[in-house]
Amino acid sequence: MKSNLVVALLVVAAISVIGVMGYQSLGKKDRVETLSEANGISATLYKSPSCGCCGEYTAYLDGEGYEVDVKLEQDMSAVKEQFSIPYELESCHTMEVDGYVVEGHVPEAAIEKLLTERPDIKGIGMGGMPSGSPGMPGPKNGEFVIYEINKDGTKGAVFTTI
Repeated sequence: MKSNLVVALLVVAAISVIGVMGYQSLGKKDRVETLSEANGISATLYKSPSCGCCGEYTAYLDGEGYEVDVKLEQDMSAVKEQFSIPYELESCHTMEVDGYVVEGHVPEAAIEKLLTERPDIKGIGMGGMPSGSPGMPGPKNGEFVIYEINKDGTKGAVFTTI
């Protein structure tokens, strides 16, 4: 009887280990797609028709499992005003995702953190076009600092660093 119990426990343990290994072997894209589909997340990216790095950023998000609707805008300053983007956080594109605004070349890990934690803010942003950030060429020259965008459109506290 004891040997049957031991065998049963070993089988359960083996199945558990195989399940965990299978999940970990999934590409990050597969896990994000499943999360995005389950939550019905949609994203809209506003960019200038001539911006190449915005296209690269969209391709990056596609690679992470996001479906992004791209809206070409001739007047990006009007978009910044519409979404109350603080001047010091402005970048070349603005994105809406699941009720939040995301400004600039923000890494997907910060977006995932935003959508998981769901803080009471307007959104997040990383000003400029930092080298090595998603969609930008060149090496990463230090931590990316992503700030909160307060509901009143002012720059808030540091949301995360990556």
